[in-house]
Amino acid sequence: MAPPSDPPRVVDPERRMLLQACVNGARDPAEHPWLSADASVVADDAARAVAAGAHEVHVHPKDAAGRDSLAPADVARWVWAVRAAHPGVPVGVTTGAWAEPEVERRLAAIEGWTELPDHASVNWHEAGADEVAALLLRRGVGVEAGLWDAAGFEVWKRSPLRGDCLRVLIELPDEPAETVREHAEAMIAHVELEEPGIPILLHGEEGSTWPVFDLAVELGLESRIGLEDTLLLPDGSTAPGNAALVRAAVGRMRGRVAS
Repeated sequence: MAPPSDPPRVVDPERRMLLQACVNGARDPAEHPWLSADASVVADDAARAVAAGAHEVHVHPKDAAGRDSLAPADVARWVWAVRAAHPGVPVGVTTGAWAEPEVERRLAAIEGWTELPDHASVNWHEAGADEVAALLLRRGVGVEAGLWDAAGFEVWKRSPLRGDCLRVLIELPDEPAETVREHAEAMIAHVELEEPGIPILLHGEEGSTWPVFDLAVELGLESRIGLEDTLLLPDGSTAPGNAALVRAAVGRMRGRVAS
């Protein structure tokens, strides 16, 4: 996806960069001690991440076996646990199709949520994205539009709900650091052409996580960090937990501002 002809982005140096902690994701709990199937364990680590400097928490509710779940009881347990561990912090969840591939069943699960998150991510490359987003908005839940490729962008571009989204999540896959900037700037330019001024949260995964995070800081965009995206600190060592990842991210944010 080549960037459209557009004026260069103007970054407001006084604008606070929102930092979201993505604390578990769809990873297997066996990958890290803090990737537990126990909501209270993950919630405690999420609270430490907020204390370390994160402004929001993105969590994947799990069932008893540790699999991602959209079931009302699971979502209620996990959202409540994060809120109880750190009252007042905004909490977002996933609506990923891997948790419930059948669109009608996914919608029924969301309709049954009793403990509503502040926002939820909707992947626009997945079937039923418009229906899921419409239901979330109707229930008063903010929508984060997940875009990671041209196909998803084209669906979102045609969506009547695109302007109602809380923000756009641009995710760059695990790719070489030297390709990150070109890929990111192309996606950013296309999103801003369609919805000028919409908040953009830019993040990577695995090997692209820290290069993309640094680019988000440079461009004055929102970003996130946590065990969902990477298990490693910038020096390549295993992160003890989400708080350590957040501290490293905050340090890089401050370093950029200082320079």
